[in-house]
Amino acid sequence: MNLAATLALRLTALLAFAPNNGLRHYIKAMQDTDTTFKNLYHWNAFDAAVLLPYFAVMILLAIYGVHRYTLCYLYFKYRKNASGAPPRLFDELPRVTVQLPIFNEQFVIDRLIEAICAMEYPKDRLEIQVLDDSTDETQQVAAAIVARYAALGHPIQYIHRTNRHGYKAGALDAGLNFAKGEFVAIFDADFVPPTDWLMQVIHHFAEPEIGMVQTRWTHLNRNYSILTQIEAILLDGHFVIEHGARYRTGDFFNFNGTAGMWRIQAIRDGGGWQHDTLTEDTDLSYRSQLAGWKFKYLPHVECPSELPIEMTAFKTQQARWAKGLIQTSIKVLPKIFHSDVPRRIKIEAVYHLTANLSYPLMVLMSAALLPAMICRFYQGWFQMLLIDVPLFTASTFSIAVFYVLSERELFPITWWKTILYLPFLMALGIGLTVTNTKAVMEALFGIKSAFVRTPKYRVALKGEKSQASKYRKRLVLTPWIELLLGAYFFLAILYTFSNHNYFTAPFLILFVIGYWYTGLMSLLQGRFERWRSGGANTDESSPKPFPVGV
Repeated sequence: MNLAATLALRLTALLAFAPNNGLRHYIKAMQDTDTTFKNLYHWNAFDAAVLLPYFAVMILLAIYGVHRYTLCYLYFKYRKNASGAPPRLFDELPRVTVQLPIFNEQFVIDRLIEAICAMEYPKDRLEIQVLDDSTDETQQVAAAIVARYAALGHPIQYIHRTNRHGYKAGALDAGLNFAKGEFVAIFDADFVPPTDWLMQVIHHFAEPEIGMVQTRWTHLNRNYSILTQIEAILLDGHFVIEHGARYRTGDFFNFNGTAGMWRIQAIRDGGGWQHDTLTEDTDLSYRSQLAGWKFKYLPHVECPSELPIEMTAFKTQQARWAKGLIQTSIKVLPKIFHSDVPRRIKIEAVYHLTANLSYPLMVLMSAALLPAMICRFYQGWFQMLLIDVPLFTASTFSIAVFYVLSERELFPITWWKTILYLPFLMALGIGLTVTNTKAVMEALFGIKSAFVRTPKYRVALKGEKSQASKYRKRLVLTPWIELLLGAYFFLAILYTFSNHNYFTAPFLILFVIGYWYTGLMSLLQGRFERWRSGGANTDESSPKPFPVGV
C-alpha cells in the first residue's frame, strides 16, 4: 500500500472514531439536538398501528428492489455465458411447424402471414398453421389470405375453432394434434419476424438437451407516443436484464408466448399446453424445465412487434400478465420446492413468479402514506432520513438503475435519453396499481376470468389514425378510483407544503401524475379521435366478445 493510501485510511479512522469531533460524535449530536418536539411528541399505540404496517410494506418492497440490483449484478458478472452462434449445425434441416394463434385480428393478419410466408426455409420442411378462434370478420379475411398463399405453393392451412375452449393454450394444443414438425415456432398476430428468423434459431436445437429458444422482442411503434416509449423501456428491461441474467446464471426463465420455438417433445414432457392460468407460456416453461429440458435465450435475434397504443389495452395486457403469473406461482412453486433443482433456482423462481405482489403492497403503502407522514412529522427530520433514504434507495432507485442499464446495453449512444422518461415510467407503474392489484387478488382468491386479448391496430407512426374503436370497451369504475387516488395524493402534497416538508413532495407528485394519467387516458383517449374527426363514432360501443377493458 502506498503512502497516500495509508494516510487516507488513518485520516478516515481519525474522523470516524475521534471522541470529540469525529463522524460518530456528529451523528450522535444530530440526534441529541433534534429536540424540536421533544416535550410535545411521544410514541403511542396509534403511531405503532400506522407505522409498523407501513414499514413492513416498505421493507417487502425494498426486498424486491434489492433483487433488481442482484439481477443487474448477475447480468454483468456472467457476461461470458451470453449466447452466440450455435455450437453445432444440423446436417439436414428438420421439419418445423409455425403456429399463428389469432382472435379477431383483421387489421394485422395479412401482415403476419406475409412475413411468415417470406421466411427462408425449405418449403418441403415447413408447415404453417393459422389457428383462428375469431368471432368477427377476421374469419373471412384470414381464410381468403390463406387460400391465396396456398395457391402460390406455400405450405399453409387454416384451422378455425368455434368454441374457444382453453383460449390461446387450447388453440395451440389443438394445432399440435395436426402438426407434422419436430419443432414448433409460435408468433402472435402483431409480430413481424424477419425472413432469416427460422434459420437463426433452428440450429440451436442441434444440441439435444435444448427444449425451447426465445428471441428478443423489438417494437414497430416504439416512437408512436409517450405511452409506447415507456412500454418499450419496460419490455427492454425484461428482455435484456431479466432474461439475460437468468439465462446466464442457469436459472429458469420463461417462454414469452411468441417469437420463440419449442421442441415438441419438450412440450409433451412438460405436460402439454394447459389453460388453468392466464400465462400458459410461463406455466409450461417451468413444467418443461422441471422435466429436465434446457432453455436458450438469443437477445441478438430480434422479432419486431406492435405495442398497445391505448391505455385501456395496455392495462388489460398488464392485468392479464399480473394475474397469470400469480396463478402460475400458486400452481408450480410447490412443485419447484419439492424438486431437486438447486436452491438458487428455487429462490429466483419465487422472486420471478411473485413479483406482482408488489402491486397490492403499493396499494397498502398508498393508503398508509399520509397517516405515516403525519405521525413521523413530529419525530424530527433526522429519524425520517435515517430510515427513509435506505428504503427509498433499495425499492425505488433500483427501478431507475434497472431500466437505465438495459437501455445502455441496447443503445450505447442514446441510452441517456432514458433518464428523461424515468419519472413517467415510475408514475405509470404507480398508476397501474389499481388494475393490477385487482388482478392479483383475483388470482389469490381463485377467481377465474377469460383470456382477454390485447387488440392490435397496425399503427406504427405518429399521426396515423387507428381503428381502436373496433374492439374498445369503456371502463366503468377503475378510472374513477384512480382519479380519486390522485386527488388524495394531491391533498397530501398540500399538507407537506403547509408543514414545510418539501423532501417528500417530489415522491408524492409521481403518485398524482401516475393515477391521474392512467385514469384520464382510460376515460378520454378514445374520445380524442372522435373530437378530431368532428363526429361521434357509431361503432365505438358495439359489443364484441372479450373486448378490451378491466
